Amino acid sequence: MAKQKLELTWIGKEKRPKLEPRILLEDPEKSYHARHRVTDGDIFDNRLIFGDNLLALKALEQEFSGKVKCVFIDPPYNTGSAFTHYDDGLEHSIWLGLMRDRLEIIRRLLANDGSLWITIDDNEAHYLKVLCDEIFGRVCFISDIAWKRRDGAPNDRKIGSTYDHVLVYAKARNGSAKKTVAEEAFNLMERTEKADSQYQLYEEPFGTDPRGPFRKVDSTGNAKGGRYVESLFYAVKNPFTGEEVWPRKGRCWVYKKEEMEDMIADRRFFWGKDGTATTPMRKLFKSEAKPGMSAPRCWPQSTCCA
Repeated sequence: MAKQKLELTWIGKEKRPKLEPRILLEDPEKSYHARHRVTDGDIFDNRLIFGDNLLALKALEQEFSGKVKCVFIDPPYNTGSAFTHYDDGLEHSIWLGLMRDRLEIIRRLLANDGSLWITIDDNEAHYLKVLCDEIFGRVCFISDIAWKRRDGAPNDRKIGSTYDHVLVYAKARNGSAKKTVAEEAFNLMERTEKADSQYQLYEEPFGTDPRGPFRKVDSTGNAKGGRYVESLFYAVKNPFTGEEVWPRKGRCWVYKKEEMEDMIADRRFFWGKDGTATTPMRKLFKSEAKPGMSAPRCWPQSTCCA
């Protein structure tokens, strides 16, 4: 029977280790407990597990299945380099099988709003992406973050890599929602002074807007290269001069006519200090902005550890 889904195949994919439930045994000589809880909600004991990570994950499954909020893993990049404590030069298909077995358990451990973060380099990143798509579902892919690991390109290549990858996946997505459940729970970055400085009080024909400072956002979009939308090309009336105003050449409005007219009536557009601007700019008020900032997909060296 023909397979009904797109998948990554490799030699030995059908081979899976037989894993029995495991029990974690505490080593009292190496255990350390805090003297008291700070709050009733504290998790009193962290766990540092020594041993094969696949067996460790299996041992955690019974107690923590569906409860883990965040998992970060830094697997061998499979570059062929020699390391003291693990083999980083496995045959490609063996590496994929080892990753598959661990990722499947990690997915079961994650809570519904949980997320997985994986550091990897170009050597296996794109195969790992397809493997994760198969296990978590493409709809649960959040981002491929570029983490800058060095300032200058290595001299042994004509095009030298300065970035590694951080693949981010969620456990679940609700229907056709734009964001995964994990993303909805993510924190925003703290707003910077530079970001806040974009919001200002501007003089208008009636004075300053009582709704407070705002930043100006283009009310038009590109209409070139097949992106022209006839219903978004229309005239609106400047409320201060009474003149008809059309989008600039090669542009369309980004709002439907009825929505645009409602926003004009609500003074949601800035027409310049004297009210004579030929293209109004939408007002994005600071009071309506998100309390924080979205994180970029490119991270400097100081942001991540590997």
